[in-house]
Amino acid sequence: MTDALQELFSPAALAPERFPATSRYHGIEAATIEDADGNKTVYLRRRFVPPAERFALLQLHSVVGGDRLDNLAALYLGDPEQFWQLCDANGAIRPNELIEAIGRRLRITLPEGIPGAPNE
Repeated sequence: MTDALQELFSPAALAPERFPATSRYHGIEAATIEDADGNKTVYLRRRFVPPAERFALLQLHSVVGGDRLDNLAALYLGDPEQFWQLCDANGAIRPNELIEAIGRRLRITLPEGIPGAPNE
């Protein structure tokens, strides 16, 4: 492996602060595993999707034909790369399952841990 490649896959390169706060990988730790031959592989630890009740509901969206998660993320969250937040808020294992059924209601929420307005 070249020095550049070694650096790319080093634990420091995968440090949690390397991912911006808007990334689904922000705060996920890197780990290293070593095989029997002494080869080391650096990887990110598993990211657990938070339970839906940890997201404050802002509104619901009814899926229509032609909806795409990136377009919905751009519309409601201001960033198409945040489509994963829609997946988290709706407990999706497969992202496209959220838009397969016309009329399905998607939860549009605040990011995890940000409380919504108190109920009146």
